[in-house]
Amino acid sequence: MQSKSLVDELREAAPLLSVGILTADLMSLGSELALIQEAGVRLVHFDVMDGCYCPTITVGPGFIKAVKTPLLKDVHLMIDDPLPKLEDFVAAGADMITVHIGSCRHIHRVLQRLGELASVNHPNRGILRGLALDPGVPLEAVAPLMDEVEMVVLLAVNPGWGGQKFIAATGQRLGQLRRMIREARKDILIGVDGGITRNNVAEVVRMGPDLIVTGSAVFDGKNPGGNATFMLDTVHRTAGESPHTDHA
Repeated sequence: MQSKSLVDELREAAPLLSVGILTADLMSLGSELALIQEAGVRLVHFDVMDGCYCPTITVGPGFIKAVKTPLLKDVHLMIDDPLPKLEDFVAAGADMITVHIGSCRHIHRVLQRLGELASVNHPNRGILRGLALDPGVPLEAVAPLMDEVEMVVLLAVNPGWGGQKFIAATGQRLGQLRRMIREARKDILIGVDGGITRNNVAEVVRMGPDLIVTGSAVFDGKNPGGNATFMLDTVHRTAGESPHTDHA
């Protein structure tokens, strides 16, 4: 089942912010999500870590299901062997599920299975399938999987460790990935995730991604609504200044 309509919806609105909630105040999560929605955020990002694929342990399907929000649920699985767990995350309300290319031996089968599942929020729409690449994974690994994905996400940090800075080579990788997708004549979104702050979000926008994942730049324990407004204003203003250029 294809998620083409959601791809079109996101592409039309791109570039978009997907806001991670790991640093949100969980005791006030409902009100904080309402604040960022009011600011114009359309996606909430769930970083699911199992302590195996990466060292941190975070949340699972139960938590995702418990979060009641009209925002699109963007679920990022940083877990080993995601195949038997996919249906639980779909049942929890995921609109988008991103898996890592190195998370299992048969990633093609994982993507195929995702393509068979329907969103519980929109039964006539499939799950948007994302494929994440860690910083050290060659872009060429995406080529045989392009028919089974709607989005490729470039990690700009190594997943699971806090306090990392945005890896500068990500811009070059994004330009190369864009050319690969264009040459293959595919309609695939590009996302960037990790190390994106108030200070560098404009630079990231100029790289030309469709989706920008950020977290503590919005949920810093102080002013999530104001932070979201700042980030969105910066994204929209920068995107309107000039078209992106491929990094050589």
